[in-house]
Amino acid sequence: MTDPLHRELLGLALEAARRAGELLRDGRPADLAVAATKSSPIDVVTEMDIAAEKLITGYLAEHRPDDGFLGEEGASSEGTSGIRWVIDPLDGTVNYLYGLPTWAVSIAAEQHGERVAGVVAAPMRGETYHAVLGGGAFEGGRPLRCRPPAPLSQSLIGTGFAYVQSVRAHQAEVARHLIPRFRDIRRGGSAAIDLCDVAAGRLDAYYERGLNPWDMAAGDLIAREAGALTGGRPGGPPSRDLAIAATPDLFGPLQALLEEHGAWHD
Repeated sequence: MTDPLHRELLGLALEAARRAGELLRDGRPADLAVAATKSSPIDVVTEMDIAAEKLITGYLAEHRPDDGFLGEEGASSEGTSGIRWVIDPLDGTVNYLYGLPTWAVSIAAEQHGERVAGVVAAPMRGETYHAVLGGGAFEGGRPLRCRPPAPLSQSLIGTGFAYVQSVRAHQAEVARHLIPRFRDIRRGGSAAIDLCDVAAGRLDAYYERGLNPWDMAAGDLIAREAGALTGGRPGGPPSRDLAIAATPDLFGPLQALLEEHGAWHD
């Protein structure tokens, strides 16, 4: 049995993600433009990112006014309830800007710093992934499970690249060393969806350097509840330095390769 509070938080996250997903899918203007940049001129924010975050925080605050927020587009408050919402209103903004379908709304709830509920809604896929701590992971009503064991050489690995040129140059060098060791590498453009693809068995593993808490909060929980292992550098949790999600048999070998090739630094 899962905590009733966690189920309540999941229900709110599902509804907030549904509303934001509909806004982003149906309200995308034909002349969508860049509203601002983040880490570099190619790391963009659109007017829709901002509108979606306002929708999500407004809905959640209406139902739980004492909770805190951490959002990619600036939502930040401590709250007094012990619950904090970690929100990426539009993960995969560049895909969205270009009209590509791989983007998602990601919402996670933390209780005293521990992630207890997570939702990743991918409207253009018609899929919504969700999990509650200790309750398993699901896409809609379908239970999720990561892929069965496979050797590294027969594994499909997801990754991503930063928008800061010096960082992505080293990431490309790491990938050059790793590609011959795998079946292939995929770069989807949405960390939240990549983590859910590990959960759903569409990828054997995923790694990336430079993720923020909102990029991985919900997807990390969903992957773990589907049986994947997640972490960062050896002995550490997922972090901005390095985030890894993989089937249990692949996690150790992949982590060792990433450490060997310095995937955690520029």
